[in-house]
Amino acid sequence: MGDARRKLAVVLFNLGGPDGPDDVRPFLRNLFRDPAIIRAPGLIREALALLISTTRAKEARANYAKMGGGSPLLPETRKQAEALKAELEKAFPDHEIGVWPAMRYWHPLTEDVAEEVSAWAPDECVLLPLYPQFSTTTTASSLKRWREAGGPETRTVCCYPTEPAFVDAHAALIRKTWEKAGRPDNVRLLFSAHGLPKKVIEDGDPYQWQVEQTVEAVMRQLPEFPDWQVCYQSRVGPLEWIGPSTEAAIEGAAKDGRNILLSPIAFVSEHIETLVELDEEYGDLAREQGVSSYVRVPALGLDAVFIESLATLVKSALAGAPGPRCDTGGRICPAEWSGCPCRNGELETA
Repeated sequence: MGDARRKLAVVLFNLGGPDGPDDVRPFLRNLFRDPAIIRAPGLIREALALLISTTRAKEARANYAKMGGGSPLLPETRKQAEALKAELEKAFPDHEIGVWPAMRYWHPLTEDVAEEVSAWAPDECVLLPLYPQFSTTTTASSLKRWREAGGPETRTVCCYPTEPAFVDAHAALIRKTWEKAGRPDNVRLLFSAHGLPKKVIEDGDPYQWQVEQTVEAVMRQLPEFPDWQVCYQSRVGPLEWIGPSTEAAIEGAAKDGRNILLSPIAFVSEHIETLVELDEEYGDLAREQGVSSYVRVPALGLDAVFIESLATLVKSALAGAPGPRCDTGGRICPAEWSGCPCRNGELETA
């Protein structure tokens, strides 16, 4: 007799990154031609994507060269997938488990993974973004592409900004990093998240609100750090972005005579925004501003409690009703955030 075990597929959505120098320009073009990133008519968006990818390619290649020529995001995501699979195999010994990374802008592309998972024919398929805080520019864009490709979907986790184990993992890693650095005093704890144009938030995207909810939940476990601030990095283009910027936050800490402990609160994997932007560019800025101690907390990566959090999200999704859900199983965003995907049980991807 054949294997009669039920099949459980879990798909981990992430941004993706170039594998090598020759991939940098096409990766950037894929990124900026996404209507969720540049909200302009098709022909204008395509022209802008070509222009931006061409003008930024040289600088981007130089930054990726610092990491060996390509992004470490896919190798790290594959390790997270393997760790999650092992955790789920313990929880569901009677199931065959498959965990797939699906990247939005580079290989393995979302549409290719959708075809592969469909061919595997799972009994259940849980879509799990590696973006803890929901945004129309990240999670919604990945889900839209998955559905356009006809990928299977029975359960969808839209966000998990305050999932208890996720919060625990952040708090413990911040404290551990501070202790490893010798417990520098007079510290300002900065929580740096990827920024968005202010217009996206004004249109109802709940991302900034969810980032702040994560930080507030983490801070409830860290009373030893009374001085803290949320800030936003990686600004590109002429539009006004949400703030304060991470650069301004570093300069403010320096002006106030503070040491800096910085946590990448919206990143769960190391990649160019952490290894180059935070470690090198902002590290240099802090030293130029006279900051005595600039310590960067690692991304969660393979942290055992974080992997446990992902497994809990999968188990909760399977135990609940089919369809989209946040870490509480229902809507968490206030009514003014119209971009929330849990309105009336429908996941909006426009």
